Amino acid sequence: MPGNGEAVTRRTQARSEEGSAFVLSRGVVILFAVACGAAAANVYFSQPLLVTMGHDLAMSPALVGSVVTLTHVGYGLGLFFLVPLGDMADRRRLIVAQLLLLVMALAVVAAAHTAALLLAGMAATGFLAVVTQMLVAFAASLAPPAGRGRVVGLVTSGVVIGILLARTASGLMADLAGWRSVYLASASLTVLLALVLYRVLPRHSDAPPTTLRYGQLLRSTITLFARERLLRLRALFGLLTFAAFSTLWSSVALPLSEAPYFLPHSAIGALGLIGVAGALAATAAGRLNDRGLARRTTGIALALLAASWLPLAFTRSSLWALVVGVILLDLAVQAVHVTNQTLIYALHPDAGSRLIGGYMVCYSIGSATGAIAATSLYTVAGWGAVCALGATFSCLGLALWAFTRHGTPDVTAGPICSADRHASVLGEHPRPGAGGPDGTQAADLGTGCR
Repeated sequence: MPGNGEAVTRRTQARSEEGSAFVLSRGVVILFAVACGAAAANVYFSQPLLVTMGHDLAMSPALVGSVVTLTHVGYGLGLFFLVPLGDMADRRRLIVAQLLLLVMALAVVAAAHTAALLLAGMAATGFLAVVTQMLVAFAASLAPPAGRGRVVGLVTSGVVIGILLARTASGLMADLAGWRSVYLASASLTVLLALVLYRVLPRHSDAPPTTLRYGQLLRSTITLFARERLLRLRALFGLLTFAAFSTLWSSVALPLSEAPYFLPHSAIGALGLIGVAGALAATAAGRLNDRGLARRTTGIALALLAASWLPLAFTRSSLWALVVGVILLDLAVQAVHVTNQTLIYALHPDAGSRLIGGYMVCYSIGSATGAIAATSLYTVAGWGAVCALGATFSCLGLALWAFTRHGTPDVTAGPICSADRHASVLGEHPRPGAGGPDGTQAADLGTGCR
């Protein structure tokens, strides 16, 4: 009889053969994108519905405002505590289980008849909506290294479209059938997606699951940040760009609802349709990353982000200036976001969930910072000050790129080094003869090991 080691080897080889035999077709990538967009939209559905929710459940204005806050708090907790599980469990089962739990949370929101139940349901919805990041990591693990940027770009396009259309869709549905119909419809769609994903997704990806226990897994997420300069740098890019993104989208309704426009909520919500053009940048940026142009793509995108605030500053006098600014800003933000995710996943494909989850924590911090600062600043100093704030975030990102670009050469989306060379960073033990625990063999991020 073969020994335990041989049995484990055979099982590992069987899983590898099953994962490598799976063909990531364009149809499956689109399915990933749709699932990501549908999950991400749940975080943003409530924003146009707050007043209606408050009236229906007799909530005070302060309590109504906590609906959005608790949703984002739940999302941030999910990024740290749930997303890393994708590195230690069967991602297919984990994704399907999380989607089914999300259905339950959405049902609680739809059926809530007290403020406490609504808030609990919204917090749980945010916590479980991080399945989006598990889907991104899974898609990246299934993609061939040479085409990983394109796949991440396509999947991220779905996230962008889901976020931008969430407000428009929820407002229209609430007008037709009440605010509860929004969450019932989302729950129905989520059930359908869970069933389809269960049938379509492979049982295993090429990256073997980690042997770490859960506590070690969480600690290794922090260790990755401490040891990987590229991860820290790209997380900072993400924080600054999404602070700029949130500065615009959290406050743009304020000047549009005032003189000289006095636009209704439905018209303001439709502005998200313009932002969908930015989703096109996700695919284009992914292709440029696959060609080894990540550094230049980042620089050009950050320059466009800074430039977008010039037309946005004329929003009060020209809607066309607003349209141009929105398109430029969304193109730039999504190009940086896709580049970030593609590069950090390539650091450790076997820690993809932890890398993307940790990166998205910084994304959330940036989004929250931009939203709080923009709405507070508008009340005190007006739209011009908001645009100055957004331009400041953007220029900081561009300056950071200018100072660090020589230390981060263009790299491809393929794995930079083997998992063994960074095993100590992940909390595991490298094989004899592998790279040192200090990670120096990969310090150049693409100049030595591929």
